[in-house]
Amino acid sequence: MDSFQTVLRFFMNQKATIGYSFMALLTIGGERVFSMVSFSCPCNHDQNFAYGLTFLLGPAAVLLVLGLFFNGRLWRLYTGCCLNPMKLCPRGNCFGCLRAFASIFTGACVAPVMWLSVALLNGTFYECAVSGLDENVVVDLFCKNKTMKCREELARVPCDRSTLSKDERMELLLMFRAQSQILGWCIIILAAFGGLVGTCCTNCRSKVSYLQLTFWKRYVEKEKERFDSFALDYATKLAERNLQSFFENKDPEEFPFPSHKAWEEISAHYTFSRSEQCYSTLQQYVEKTHRDVEKIPVLDSEHGIEMR
Repeated sequence: MDSFQTVLRFFMNQKATIGYSFMALLTIGGERVFSMVSFSCPCNHDQNFAYGLTFLLGPAAVLLVLGLFFNGRLWRLYTGCCLNPMKLCPRGNCFGCLRAFASIFTGACVAPVMWLSVALLNGTFYECAVSGLDENVVVDLFCKNKTMKCREELARVPCDRSTLSKDERMELLLMFRAQSQILGWCIIILAAFGGLVGTCCTNCRSKVSYLQLTFWKRYVEKEKERFDSFALDYATKLAERNLQSFFENKDPEEFPFPSHKAWEEISAHYTFSRSEQCYSTLQQYVEKTHRDVEKIPVLDSEHGIEMR
């Protein structure tokens, strides 16, 4: 039993690493499926570039949108900002808000960077795209010291329809793949060093020590986990209370409920301050002496907002 708990604790502590590893495997598998099943280079001078670039960048763009769409921190900042723009920069802390958006965008870029890296290391999409370029500089690079036939047949090299000799075609393919893999490794190296430099800068400018920062991260994770569980339980109780009142045709029991202002306060972006021993907007709110609590939530039929 102790061994099982140790293994479980290890996986819980390494869930971020495991998640990224699983994402990498899905990316590799997805790229292989695209390459073998749906991708078929037209080998046409007018279509190769657009077709290859679509398969190279299209999935990356979709993964970026999905990464932003499923990021709860983004919606926490963005929700309601059209009616109240100050929600984006509470207390005028625009720099902290920009850092939060940068962190959200960086996290969403992990999957697209993985896709681009894997796709470029494989080289299939790049071969198709670059063979359709019409730029003289690119054509001169690939067909240097070769006949005019190379220029004419360059777009057909990724397919078996080229009339070039087998050796010439293989030489061009190897050149395409070498360039593609170089670009792939450049993206991997830049992403790795960018992540290291970003982490170093963030930790260097941290207002708390390493152990307190670790505790802060653990607290935020547990607070979110318990909030979801508690909110589900509380919503169930409120629904049962309302249904009981409706079906039994009696006045509802008094039910404490956070006010609209309270929800706004705990939903704001939190910036750590040395003067407060708080680790989230929720803790900051509950530490206050006077809090707004509604006993019975009532909806204004005209405006659809909670009234006290």
